[in-house]
Amino acid sequence: MSRGRRYRAHHPLDRHRFPADPWALVETEYTGEDLGRTETLFSVANGYLGMRGNPEEGREAIEQGTYINGFHETWPIRHAEAAFGFARTGQTIVNVPDAKVVKLYVDDEPLMLGTSELEHYERVLDFSTGTLRRELIWRTPSGKRVKVESSRMVSMTERHLAIVTFEVTMLEGNAAIVVSSQLLNRQDGTDEYYQKPVSDEQTDPRKAGHFVGRVLQPKHHCAHDDRIGLGYRCSHSGMTLAVEAQHHFTTTDDHDSQLRSTDDLAKQVFRIEATEGNTARLEKIITYHTSRGVPVRELTDRCERTLDRAARHSVAVYQERQRHWYDEFWAESDVLVDASPEIQQAIRFNLFMLAQATGRADGQGIAAKGVTGSGYEGHYFWDTEIYVLPFLTYTQPALARNALHFRRRMLPAARARAAEMAQSGALFPWRTINGEEASAYYAAGSAQMHINADIVHAVMKYVAATDDTDFLRHDGVDLLVETARMWRDLGFWRGNGGATSFHIHGVTGPDEYTTVVNNNLFTNLMARANLESAARVLTRMEELEPDAYAVVASRLRIQPDEVVEWQRCADLMTVPFDEGLGIHPQDDFFLDREVWDLSQTPESLRPLMLHYHPLVIYRFQVLKQADVVLALFLHGDWFTAEEKKADFEYYDPITTGDSTLSAVVQAIVAAEVGYHEAAMDYFLQALNTDLGDLHDNTVDGIHVASAGGVWAALVNGFGGMRDYQRRLTFEPRLPATWGSLTFRVTWLGNRIRVHLTQERITFEVVQGDGTVELEVCGQTYKVSPERSLEVPLTDQGPRIDGLLGDKPQTGGVRSDGSKITAGVPDPIVLPDQYDPYTSPYATPAPGSDPDADRL
Repeated sequence: MSRGRRYRAHHPLDRHRFPADPWALVETEYTGEDLGRTETLFSVANGYLGMRGNPEEGREAIEQGTYINGFHETWPIRHAEAAFGFARTGQTIVNVPDAKVVKLYVDDEPLMLGTSELEHYERVLDFSTGTLRRELIWRTPSGKRVKVESSRMVSMTERHLAIVTFEVTMLEGNAAIVVSSQLLNRQDGTDEYYQKPVSDEQTDPRKAGHFVGRVLQPKHHCAHDDRIGLGYRCSHSGMTLAVEAQHHFTTTDDHDSQLRSTDDLAKQVFRIEATEGNTARLEKIITYHTSRGVPVRELTDRCERTLDRAARHSVAVYQERQRHWYDEFWAESDVLVDASPEIQQAIRFNLFMLAQATGRADGQGIAAKGVTGSGYEGHYFWDTEIYVLPFLTYTQPALARNALHFRRRMLPAARARAAEMAQSGALFPWRTINGEEASAYYAAGSAQMHINADIVHAVMKYVAATDDTDFLRHDGVDLLVETARMWRDLGFWRGNGGATSFHIHGVTGPDEYTTVVNNNLFTNLMARANLESAARVLTRMEELEPDAYAVVASRLRIQPDEVVEWQRCADLMTVPFDEGLGIHPQDDFFLDREVWDLSQTPESLRPLMLHYHPLVIYRFQVLKQADVVLALFLHGDWFTAEEKKADFEYYDPITTGDSTLSAVVQAIVAAEVGYHEAAMDYFLQALNTDLGDLHDNTVDGIHVASAGGVWAALVNGFGGMRDYQRRLTFEPRLPATWGSLTFRVTWLGNRIRVHLTQERITFEVVQGDGTVELEVCGQTYKVSPERSLEVPLTDQGPRIDGLLGDKPQTGGVRSDGSKITAGVPDPIVLPDQYDPYTSPYATPAPGSDPDADRL
C-alpha cells in the first residue's frame, strides 16, 4: 500500500459535519470527540496574538490556549550526561491569560456544549474576513429556547487588539440570565469547569514540555469602569505581560453588573431579567502588550491607551478594516483551481493559516505552529526560511523582509554560538525563541548547521525577487559574511599533493533519521550557494559601490583574501555521486547501510521515531523527510533531468513521510520528473495535513511550514515556476484532472496573474508599471501592463503513471562490489505490564541496589 493511500485513508473529514465551502471552514455539528483538532483548526490569529478555537464558555477542552509570539519562559535543560556546548536553557511559549471566556447561565443553568441540548449549531471560520462566528439554539432543562450568537476576531490592522461579541436572545420564555466575562490565567490558575489533564511521561518530541512551578508572577490586577485587567512577570525569563478588556453591554431589559479581580482572575458579571424576544449584546474589546522586561505598570498604561483609542470606533469599523486587509491579502495571494470544491477550500484554509501566522508578526519570528498551539514549544526553525518565506517573498514581500530582519537581529547571539562551537563567523540556533540554542538533542538539532545556508538562501531569493538592495546592503550582507566565515572554518581541504576538494564533516541534513555524517549532499550544496552568494555580492559591491563596500568592510573587518577563499571553497565543494547506481548519495556513507524495507513495516510502528531507538534508525537507509530531493528543488539548475529522476526514484520508496515537511517537496519534484499521480498523491497529503489530522498531532497547532509548502506545491510543482539565477521560468505540470490553475506572483514590484490550462499559460501584469522578462519551456518572453502574454503548450512534460510505493530499490552494487539489500529490524514485543525494574534483564530500581551508595 502506498503512503499516499495510507495517509488519505486516515481521519477523513466528515463532509456532513464540515461541508465544502470555498471561503470558510464550516462546522454544523458539535462533538467532543476531536476537540484538540478543532481547537487548532478554528484558531484566530494575526502573527502576534493567537486564540485557539475553544468555545467562549470555556468548558470542555483539550488545550485551552492563547499565545503571543515570542512570549516565553526559560528553564534549565538537564542533560543526563552533559558536555561542553550543549544547549543549557530551554525556552517554551507561555499560555497567556485567556480573554476569550464568556460564560452563560440561564436560570442558573450553565451552557455547556458537551452536555446541553442543542437544536441548532453552526461555527464558521471565514477566510474572507478573518472572523470566527458561531450560532446555536439551546433548549434549557426547563424547556426554554435561547439563541446564542458570538464572534471572535484578532485584528490585522491593530496588532494588539482582539474583539469578542456575544449575543443572547430569548426565543421562548423569560429567564434570569447571567453573562460572566473573564480574564483567566490558565497557565497557573484554575477554572472551576476545566482542569488541564496531567499527561504521562513525554515521549513525543513534537510536543511542548511541562513547566515545574509557577510561571506567571502576578504584578497587577484591576476591575473598574467596565474594564478588567491582569499583569504578570515570567518567573525566569523576566518577560512581562499585561492584558485588559473593555466591555460594552446593551439590552432593553433590566440588568446590572459586578466587577471583581484577583491575582489570576478578573471578571465582569452581567445579570439580566431577560424577556422573550429581546437580545442582550456584549462587546468585549481585548488588548495584550508584552515586553522582554519593561515593568508591568508601563504595559498596563499601554493597554489603557489601546482601549481608549479603540473606543473611538465601533466594532463594525474594526470588522470592516479586517475585511479590507483580507481583501488585499487575497488579491495578492489567492490560488484558484478548477478542481473539486473540497480542494479549493483546503487550499484557502492553508493560505489563510499562513496569513494568521505572519500578518502581524512584526519584529518576531514565525514559529513552527504560528500562534495556534504549544507544539515544538513555540520555537523558530529553518521552516521559516525554506517553507514560509517563499510564499511571502512572491506574494507579501514586506512580510518577508520583516522575517529576514528578525534573523539579522539574532546575529549577535549567532556569533556567540559560533564561538562556543569553536567556529568563526556566526552559527544560528537550530531551534530558538530568544536567539539561544534550545535543541537538547544535538544529533538531530544543533548538528543541522545547514540552517545558516537556509537563511542566506531566503535572503538571496528575496533580493532577486524584489531588488531590495537597501536590505542587502544593511542587513543581508552581514548575514552573508558571517555565515560564509562559518562554512569556511567548518570545512577543510583534502587532496593528493594539493587541496583539490572541500569537505564538510560531522553535520546532519534535513533528514533527521540520518545524523552526524560527512558531506551531506544537501548541506554541501546549500553551503556552496552560501559561499558563492557572499563572494558575488561583496565583489559586485566593491566594483559598483566602493563607498558602501568600504563601510561594510570596515564594520565586518573583511580581509582581502577572504572573498577569494569563499569562492574557491564553493568551486571545489565536494558533491557526492555514485557512478554505479547513478545517484547522489545523501552522504559519504549513506549507501553503506542496509535499506529499511518500509513495505514490511506495520502501520502500528509508524512514525519510526516514536517506536525505535535512534541508533536503530541510524543504521539503515531510511528517511524521515526528503533530503536529496529537497536539494533537487532548491538547486535544480545544478542537476540534469536524468539525475533528478534517478535520485527521486531511489529515495522516494525509503522516505517515510514522518515529517510534515516532506510531502510538499516530494510533490514538487514528482511533478517535475513526470510522476504526476505521485505528485497529486503527495499534494493531497500536504493539503490535508491539518484538516485531516494526518500526523495525529494537529492538536499541538497548525503545521505552518506544510501550509507554506502547499503554496509551493501549487506554484512550483504544478505551475512549474523556478527562479534560478535571478530568472523567472515556468515549466508547467498541471494535473490531468484539473481544468486550470491561477495564482499571483510579485516580481520586481509587479504583480503578475498566471493562468494555466491544459493548452496554454497566460501572464498578465495586474499591478505595477514595469516590463517583466520570463521564460516558458525554454523560450524567453516579455509581459507588461500594456501587453499580456499567452503561450500555447504542446505538452506539460513527461507523465509516468502509478506510484512508487514503499518497496525500495535493491540489488544495486556499491563501489566495493557488494549488493544493496533491504530488511527491517524486528522489535522486541514487551508484555503489556512490563516493568523495567522487575524484569530479570533490568537494572535494579533506584534505592534497591545495596551497592548504590558507593557509586
